[in-house]
Amino acid sequence: MTSQPPAGRPADRVRLGIAGLGAVAQAVHLPLLERLRDTYSIDAIADLSPALTSAIGERYRVDEDRRFATVEELVAAPDLDAVAILTSGSHAPAVDAALDAGLPVFAEKPLAFTRHEMDGIDARLATTTGPRLHLGYMKLYDPAVMHALEVASERGFGTPRAIEVTVLHPTGESQLDFANLLPGPSDIPQSVRERLTEATQVLQREALGGVAAEAFGRLYTDILLGSVVHELALVRAFAGDPAAIDGSWVWPAGAWPPSFEMTGVLPADGRVSIRWHYLPEYAAYRELIRVIYERVTVELEFPSPYLLHRPTTLRITSPDGDGRNDEVWTSIDEAFETELIAFHAMVISGATPAAGAAEGRADIVTCQRTIAALAHSRGVEIGGEAAA
Repeated sequence: MTSQPPAGRPADRVRLGIAGLGAVAQAVHLPLLERLRDTYSIDAIADLSPALTSAIGERYRVDEDRRFATVEELVAAPDLDAVAILTSGSHAPAVDAALDAGLPVFAEKPLAFTRHEMDGIDARLATTTGPRLHLGYMKLYDPAVMHALEVASERGFGTPRAIEVTVLHPTGESQLDFANLLPGPSDIPQSVRERLTEATQVLQREALGGVAAEAFGRLYTDILLGSVVHELALVRAFAGDPAAIDGSWVWPAGAWPPSFEMTGVLPADGRVSIRWHYLPEYAAYRELIRVIYERVTVELEFPSPYLLHRPTTLRITSPDGDGRNDEVWTSIDEAFETELIAFHAMVISGATPAAGAAEGRADIVTCQRTIAALAHSRGVEIGGEAAA
């Protein structure tokens, strides 16, 4: 960051470069950044689609010479304070480029697809001072989650006996109908699309071995690391990372995306189960997490994450004499917005984010263990990093 801001710019206003201008950027991050004008300026953008870059640049008043085609061009732009990585696929190459340029990074999931990629990120972070990477697990900033964790600590609920998660996932299009998104890009060359697909397949083979990658590669990268990691982040917040994964299932045969289930062991002899169902005809996204303690349950019901300021419902059930007491708590504070404010605090004052490289690595390990359990149950050879 520069030592003195230009005249007229607040000293703590972060000049942000944004890589990746797709659906989630358009529906969530860009509108919130626009609203947080005293906190951020959308200073530079990059996307593989020239048409999308031009349209977003005009909408958010980004100078033409601050619109780029690649992450490498973006991070080389002068006078940036930080970068947000919102592209598809593994974000490790973009994170590496930003860290090499000396820029703090906000990276949406998936941070990386392999532990080898994480080694590169960790090596770069080891040469810096203070937190430089914020991993975008926005549910950790959901006010209902933060309130539940605070209450559990203050009242001494103890160690969870079990955590049960159910996700009902309709199509992404149905969740984003309200957002008036720009048309999907049609100007990205087929050769570029094929190169990105091959890069993902190489990482799938590195993570799982060739045979398992052929069978479960998309499940690993698109569903586990692309979606289920949000649930793993919540499991971690309430009980720690799973110590082992002892079961994993996918059904019905031939469906994509499928239904998926995993079960595992929590620290202190607890249990975790996650059930993720892709239901294209279902009416609305729903996610329910139940944390079971000895005398209390904590339940969180999440709406679609793209409906900003739609409250998550927290219900705490506890004994009350001969009956029970149900406390219901909600807030319309927006998790994505709170997360962006937390990233600003990391950039400006070095505040530690709720998730970073360590959490990204832990989720890769858990997801590889999950695929290994599935492969063993199906008699499929597991290789790569997951074989360890």
